[in-house]
Amino acid sequence: MKTLINESLVAEQNQSLMPALQEDYDHLGAKLQRSGIDIEAVTQQAAKFQVAVPSWGTGTGGTRFARFPGIGEPRNIFEKLEDCSVINQMVRCTEKVSPHFPWDKVSDFTELKGFADDLGLGFDAVNSNTFQDQPGQEHSYKYGSLTNTCPQTREQAVAHNIECIEWGKTLGSTALTVWIGDGSNFAGQSHFQRQLERYLDSAKEVYNALPDDWSMFIEHKMFEPAFYSTVIQDWGTNVLCAMELGEKAKSLVDLGHHAPNVNIEMIVSRLIQFQKLAGFHFNDSKYGDDDLDSGSLHPFQQFLIFNELVDAEHRNQPGFNPAYMLDQSHNVTDPIESLMNSAEEVQRSYVKALLVDRDALYGFQDSNDAIMAANTLKAAFNLDVAPILAMARVRNGGAIAPIATYRESGYRAAAGVKRPSSGHSGSGIV
Repeated sequence: MKTLINESLVAEQNQSLMPALQEDYDHLGAKLQRSGIDIEAVTQQAAKFQVAVPSWGTGTGGTRFARFPGIGEPRNIFEKLEDCSVINQMVRCTEKVSPHFPWDKVSDFTELKGFADDLGLGFDAVNSNTFQDQPGQEHSYKYGSLTNTCPQTREQAVAHNIECIEWGKTLGSTALTVWIGDGSNFAGQSHFQRQLERYLDSAKEVYNALPDDWSMFIEHKMFEPAFYSTVIQDWGTNVLCAMELGEKAKSLVDLGHHAPNVNIEMIVSRLIQFQKLAGFHFNDSKYGDDDLDSGSLHPFQQFLIFNELVDAEHRNQPGFNPAYMLDQSHNVTDPIESLMNSAEEVQRSYVKALLVDRDALYGFQDSNDAIMAANTLKAAFNLDVAPILAMARVRNGGAIAPIATYRESGYRAAAGVKRPSSGHSGSGIV
């Protein structure tokens, strides 16, 4: 496997930090042992954890007002994969990349697959884009795509989703994520039911094109770019459409796509119960769909979500196989550093959820002991599991201190020389 940061540098950095890590790891292990928890078993599970990174996340994002390009931004999917390989080399829990088309379209997808293979990367769900008009596009998505009142526009959107499936098959993906920005900005602009009927008719065509081993991930979003109504606006409409389409259609949960203060962990539980949970786009938010770094503002909420996920693992619930991915916009940070941080934070939530005393929690729930049930969760959440995360990285060949090692490598400065600015975003987003 090709690595872009010198492995001897990683080993040198790790060697200097290993004595302190071993001391911290042994101390945590002794503490956990008092509760009957084997730290080695938890570390092995942590080492198996994976969360995909979005190809578009490696570029600098922006807002409706401005974008401030960073040094050495990737200009195409091949350079995005290089940055993704650096992320994985440091944290060792991001082996897959989720591409977005047509932003990441290439002339030879077999070549792209081989390039990723050489970097030790695979491909997660492929994403279609019918929320933007592309150069040379015959019909505009200004008034919608899969729900457009114009049949030819809907056919164009369906065709794009189907070609994404074909490209994904070559890349080794097994899922298509469909998010549409369709909706309305004025009361009376659209007929709610007829609009959703058109969506289902179009989505069924896409669904019927799925290979037998593929899934269709339906993504909802409360608002934006439509501000009065959105066609797939919440998890209720999402899961109703997934149930209407069939077994291979499932509901994707983006943490920023809900109304403020919604109980996302309960939504996750409901989707698990009815075998309709596709997976997650992890991020964080303050006001709306902010796409902030995962766990940067609401780590307890993220832990509570993973508490439901680990509970489903514990209960061996049928049909439980969620896909995990980061989905963020990095406006003022180095995207590589933000994605490394976020991958670690998501993994941290998973590990903490593994430490919940489930038998005790079930007992307190059954006896209606609210304080002790809450304290059981808090006991796991308040533990510092950093030594477990670092040890899992080391054993997988990663860095004890990912950001420090990455900065020491000089990768970003070298990318700035190799990739002179093209004057626009290579990520595809504004």
